[in-house]
Parts: sequence; structure tokens; C-alpha cells
Amino acid sequence: MNWEQLLSLKRQGDTSKRLRIEQDDTRLGFEVDYDRIIFSAAFRSLQDKTQVIPLSKTDFVHTRLTHSLEVSVVGRSLGRLVGKKIIEKYPYLKEVHGFHMNDFGAIVAAASLAHDIGNPPFGHSGEKAIGEYFSKGAGAKYKAFLTPKQWQDLIDFEGNANGFSVMTSSRPGIEGGLRISYATLGAFMKYPKESLPKKPTRNISDKKYGFFQADKKFFQEAAQDMGLIPNKSGDNIGFERHPLAYLVEAADDICYTIIDFEDGINLGLVSEDFALEYLIKLVKDSINTSKYKTLETKEDRISYLRALAISSLINDAVKVFVENEETILQGKFPFALMDKSKYKAQMDDIIKISIDKIYQSREVIEKELVGYQIIQTLLDKFITAYDNKFNGNDSNYDKLILKLLPEKHHLEKENLYDRLLHICHYVSLLTDGNALEIYETINGRKKR
Repeated sequence: MNWEQLLSLKRQGDTSKRLRIEQDDTRLGFEVDYDRIIFSAAFRSLQDKTQVIPLSKTDFVHTRLTHSLEVSVVGRSLGRLVGKKIIEKYPYLKEVHGFHMNDFGAIVAAASLAHDIGNPPFGHSGEKAIGEYFSKGAGAKYKAFLTPKQWQDLIDFEGNANGFSVMTSSRPGIEGGLRISYATLGAFMKYPKESLPKKPTRNISDKKYGFFQADKKFFQEAAQDMGLIPNKSGDNIGFERHPLAYLVEAADDICYTIIDFEDGINLGLVSEDFALEYLIKLVKDSINTSKYKTLETKEDRISYLRALAISSLINDAVKVFVENEETILQGKFPFALMDKSKYKAQMDDIIKISIDKIYQSREVIEKELVGYQIIQTLLDKFITAYDNKFNGNDSNYDKLILKLLPEKHHLEKENLYDRLLHICHYVSLLTDGNALEIYETINGRKKR
């Protein structure tokens, strides 16, 4: 892979290259990506989607939106620091093509901003609820009518693939979705493969999948345009990662490790003394003990340590990337950056505590159970009504259900897979609160 090709400004539908040297620096294409994502309805819905505590009314607990903004900030720092090193190593990128270190920051910031844009309501349990509707629930009856890969898309419903679809799928009058630059899409593609074969290797890019069968054609087009290295054979499609995808992943890893832990401390799920024992290991080389002693509240003390910890992890992630840059360009780096961090053991310890004290707390479990019931009920009602309408045997109840669908989702889909995926897509874009409201309406429990 080469950086000139990887930093493609091309957008879906373009018939020619966009050259960086011809770009208006006051309205750079990579920054346009950021704007288009942040103004999209799918991104706005993240303000009421679970990060750690589903349906939480607590002020300081992160939603998917605040988490995504924070990941974007960390991603921008990672991108700029790496970009500085890349421009120094390959000066022709600036001298001939006009690229700047901030371009790397803009690409990683935009991709990081969108990294959760396809996630369903109620956290990762939302993905599982959709998958299990098909694998173990009422949706199992559709298996016989789908190809193995179409079926795998549904039973392993994946937020990353859904996010790619959100940003790139066309609908009448909206060709190419958000029309994001290929470089930003490449950085977004943490798992550049289809749903089968499932986890064919231990390569980090094979851990999940990155596109639905419905989006396969454009995914291939973008990957090939950027010069991503194919790594699957026969009828199976997969590529080595875009190098900047490692930075997007690192930004997410850093934020959920440290900031979810901070949420747990502020909620009282993790004691401050216990937390200090783990955070201090990340900041011992940078902490100003005199300043720390002046902080009077738990929130201020934890906030200070969190900022130092994130800074330490950013600097180490950049070091790992730069040291392995040539290997990454060759498609021969099968690890997450943070797996090679000198702080990996400390991060693993924090994640282990978070799983025990936060992710498996009674409040989280209870509300994830509610989420399962809501999502599977909505899927069943809408899929049944949508499919019955297509087959011409819809009941009056089905007609009433479909009236709850927003106008933009009233599309004709000719094949079963597209109809099933369309409703999954609709449900996935609901906020936690909106999903609950529709569920209560359907069940006759909505308060007037």
C-alpha cells in the first residue's frame, strides 16, 4: 500500500481523482466528511443511545454521542502526531501532492466520529438482540430463503457493517449516502471483510466483519481504489486494513478503557481508592503530585488522572504505529496497536474491573434485558407487516404498524434479504428512548 493512494479524496460517484494540491484549504474534503457526519440524523441519534448504562438519567454518564466525540478528539491527536512523522519520512507527500499532517488528523477524526454510527439501541446487547431474533427467535423461519452469507449478516448483525451502510447506501434522490471520502471510509473500515468465513484467522481485522452483502459492490470499489491488499481467495472477499484504521481502533480502545472506567467511578460502582491503584500505573511518569493534592473533589481528581492517562496512551500508540509503519503498509501487522502497547497489562486490568463492576452490574443487566425484549418485538412486528405488504396479504394491523415507519423508510424492496435488512437498519437507527416509546405504543402501554 502507498500513502498517496490511501489518502484518496475520491467520493462515491466521482469519475475522476480529486487532487489534494487542488483542494481549498478553507474547505478541505476530509473536513467536509466530519461536517457531513456530525449533521447526519444517524449521528444525532447517538445522543440517546447507550454507552455503558442503558436508559441512564445520570448527568455525567456517557452516551454514544459523547463517547464518539471524545474518540474523535483522541483520533485527531493520534492522526496529527502520526501525520507529522509520515510527512517527515515521505516529504514528497507534501512537496508533490500537497498533503499536510493535519490531513491525517482530519481523516482519523472523521472516521472516529462515525465509528459507532451504526450501533443499535441498548449497547452491544442491541446487536445480539437483532442477531438472536434470526438465529433463535421468530426470524429463524427466513433462513431457508437466504444465501449463507446473507443469513450470517443477520444472525451476526454487526454495527460496523451497519455504519458503513449508513454512510454509503443510496436512497431516492440521495445517491451514495453521505458521500464520504474514500480515505475516511478506509479509516472507518476496522474489519474489511464480509461476514463469512467467520474469524478465519487471528488477524485483528478478521475479528468481525465490515459490510453487508447489500453493500459488497461499493465496498470492493472503495477498497480497490485505495489499494488495500486483498487477503481472501475464491468467492470470499476481504482486505488488509487501511493503516489509519489502526488509529481509529486505538482511539476507541483508549476511550472506552479509561472513560467507561471513569463513569463507573463517578457512579460509585468502582471505589476511588481502588481506581487510583490502577490509574496511577498509567500516569506515574507525568503526574504533578503537588497539583493533584490541591484537587478537593473526587470528580476533579479522577478527571485529572483520566486526562494524563489518555495522553500517555496516545503517545504510546503513536510510537507503536511509527515503529511498525512499513509492516502495516505491507499488510503484515495482525494486531491492534494497543495490543503492543507497553501499557497493555494495565489496560487489561482496568477492562477486567470494568467488566466485573460496570458492564455486569445489576442496573446494566436489567436494562439490557429490557432492550432485548424491545428490539425483538419491534423487529417481529415491522418485519411481519413489511413482508406481508410485499406479498399482498397485509392485515389492517399490519397497515397500522407500517404507519409508524418514518417516510424515508417506506421503500419497495424486491428480495427478502433486502426487506429483512431494511427493517434491521430502521430499528438500529432508533434511539433507546424512541425504541421504548414505539414498543409501549404497540403494546398499548403508552401514557397519554
